[in-house]
Amino acid sequence: MEVMNDDLAALSARIDHTNELLQRMLAEVAKTPSTHAIFVDAGYLYAAAGRLVAGTEDRRAFDLDAEGLIDALIDRARTIFADSRLLRVYWYDGARRRIHTAEQQTIAELPDVKVRLGNLNANNQQKGVDSLIRSDLESLARHRAISDAALLGGDEDLVSAVEAAQGYGARVHLWGIEAPEGRNQAEPLLWEVDSQRTFDLDFFKPYVSRRTAPVHDTAAGRPTREDVRFVGAQIAAKWLAARGRDTLVELLPGHPYLPGSVDQDLLVEAEGLLQYSLRGQADLRRALRDGFWDHLRTQY
Repeated sequence: MEVMNDDLAALSARIDHTNELLQRMLAEVAKTPSTHAIFVDAGYLYAAAGRLVAGTEDRRAFDLDAEGLIDALIDRARTIFADSRLLRVYWYDGARRRIHTAEQQTIAELPDVKVRLGNLNANNQQKGVDSLIRSDLESLARHRAISDAALLGGDEDLVSAVEAAQGYGARVHLWGIEAPEGRNQAEPLLWEVDSQRTFDLDFFKPYVSRRTAPVHDTAAGRPTREDVRFVGAQIAAKWLAARGRDTLVELLPGHPYLPGSVDQDLLVEAEGLLQYSLRGQADLRRALRDGFWDHLRTQY
């Protein structure tokens, strides 16, 4: 009888120890911040946004301000996933022999952006992009690197990617682009995701424009990065004087990103002062933001 009591006591002690370890583990999990990532199928983005804003899916017929749009998507995700941090933006596109184009290289150099390339066949069709998305979604979910995935795409082939990520506990949120007529996302994909959100014409209008002859067609007419940086600082001074330091304190934690509305106001005002279009000019857009931030941070 005494031996049995000793065994029960030992078992009870082991159970208590196990419960204590579980409580510690749960406490650590509770302290771990949620993490989200944004997955962009560029083929879908160019086709749907081009059709919505420029009336064409032909990439050669319009310019896409990818840097500005990526910042807007990051800003929107920050609002939706309020208690979560961004892992990065994954940008999936096709290229001949998987060699970056100049535009893709510029996007790849942006902070917190990872460009992943599938192949582009003779008919300009992407090959291998869906499998890349599935691979990344599944891997990140399996390793608990993300808790939420925002997927901007519409192909039915992405269903398996969604299911794979959900199988490891990640939530997948489908982002779409307003279609002028009908739908531009497969119904089976809509059925599988955890939530759906559609961005409208007003969201994309600042970032898509039909190609026209540039205002300045000579190298001499293009402002330098220092010129643009100075204009950014000028606008920041005006912005700060109008809104005050309290607004500055709210803005600083988001560095180096600007809220979409602030970024668009900055772009429009800068173009007016410079008399030069900065659409599609990633290096100058970056210089403009740098100048804006440099001034604000000196005032804090």
